Amino acid sequence: MLKKLFQSFRPSSPAPLPDPDAELALGALLVRVAQADRDYQVEEISLIDRILARMYQHNAIEAAKVRATCEKLHAAAPDTDTFGKLIRETTGLEERLAALEALWEVVLADGAQDEGELKIIGEARKAMGLSFADSEAARDRVLARL
Repeated sequence: MLKKLFQSFRPSSPAPLPDPDAELALGALLVRVAQADRDYQVEEISLIDRILARMYQHNAIEAAKVRATCEKLHAAAPDTDTFGKLIRETTGLEERLAALEALWEVVLADGAQDEGELKIIGEARKAMGLSFADSEAARDRVLARL
């Protein structure tokens, strides 16, 4: 009986995930990088929210909702290449460079560069059609701001 009561409060099936656009793809990559070291901290979550708010003109609540959707997309998503290719195909060079810089911002947020994080950055960079030099320059810009 108690089981039936709890089930009545749960939705019958989870809401379907939206088809990712460049914003959701970047958000999912940011979540993927933040979770790569298996230590998804509140600081990283709030940084992702701030990045999404800054890049896509969201208020704090909207950014948090987008990030929550991105967390679900990340969990259900295939591989990093899919998100990177989507960004490459739907945005210009400046937006792709800004996306790469945002990824570096999350990687460098905790002061340590985990091997898993660097692997994701490399895969995303290639999928977005950016060079290693672009990645190094993006990392250097982020380091200069820190």
